[in-house]
Order: sequence, then C-alpha cells, then structure tokens
Amino acid sequence: MSDLADNAIDAARQENVARILEAAERLFRHYGYAKTNVADIARELDMSPANIYRFFASKTEIHQTLCLRMLGASYQQALEIAHLPLSASERLRRYALGQHKLTVETMLDEQKVHEMVVVAIERDWHVIEKHISRLDDLLAGIIREGIEAGEFADVDPAVAARCFGASLVTLCHPQIVAQCLAKENRATPDELVEFAIRALKK
Repeated sequence: MSDLADNAIDAARQENVARILEAAERLFRHYGYAKTNVADIARELDMSPANIYRFFASKTEIHQTLCLRMLGASYQQALEIAHLPLSASERLRRYALGQHKLTVETMLDEQKVHEMVVVAIERDWHVIEKHISRLDDLLAGIIREGIEAGEFADVDPAVAARCFGASLVTLCHPQIVAQCLAKENRATPDELVEFAIRALKK
C-alpha cells in the first residue's frame, strides 16, 4: 500500500476517533458518565456499537482519553507559566492560582465534568499519576532556578516540588476543592500559596 493510501487511512481513523470523543464528551456532560454507555454514543453518531469498538476497547478507554485531553490543557497552562520571564516565586504563584482557577472553572462549574474527573481519580488511572509527575517535574525546574538565583533555600528541587504540590492539594484536587469552596474556616487560595512559597525561602 502506498504512503498516500496509508496517510488517508490514518486521517480517516483520526477523524472517527475525534467524532467519537466529541460525541462521548457531549453525552457525558449532558447525562453524566454513569448514565452514558457505548450504545448511547453509537446512537448519537448514527453508527453501531461494534463500530465504536473498532476504535476504543470500552467506555473506560474513551473516558481515559477524554481525561487525558483535559489534563493536557492543565499541563499546557502550567508549561506556559513555567517559561515566563518572571521570578521563580511569581511563576509558582501564577501556577498555583492558575491550576485552582482551572479546577473550579472546568471541573466544578460543570457538574457532569466533575463526575468524570472523580471517577478517574477513584480508579487511580495511570493518566492521573503521569500528569502529577509531569507537573512535579515542571515545579522542580522552577524551584531549581529559584535556588540558583538565590531566591530559595538550597534544597533538593524534586523533593521541594513534591512538597509544594502536596501543600496546595486543596486548590487543585477536584473533590477537595468542591468540599472547601463554601467553607469559611479554610485558608484562601492566596493565603495558601503565599505560605507555600515562604516555606521555600531562606
């Protein structure tokens, strides 16, 4: 088979995968993850469930792919902040507050989306673990630069990054954010971020 034919097949496959993901996301958002099955997705696309299974082994795999896409947007935002020509402290501040804002806007304001994320977290999918590791690596890079600039104490950047991320879990973990939003006896996002950044300084 020619390269041209192979490319056409790949393009057609990618188009079908994109259509399935878009339909699944629409239904998950409207009806919820638990109330949507592969037959519903197939019906939305006017195709048979067997056709869906040509591209995805299960509803779980569709869900994983959607979550990976959502987490990709979170990582991209963090990556852009990490490369800003600002002090390490300011980049960490923008990172933490940006992640909190993204969590509230994309995972909580739309309840059905929140359900998708909660299911992923409860199943401890590798996509979640990989996302956390990638963010920790970004944070370690920012902290390392802060140490080199004399902004932070001389500590292990990898350990500091994990601790920094853990200290701000109430800002980024969808379930905890949902529980804390309406509580008046919780530290504000700004207070938490400033406390975490001060802990890195000399």
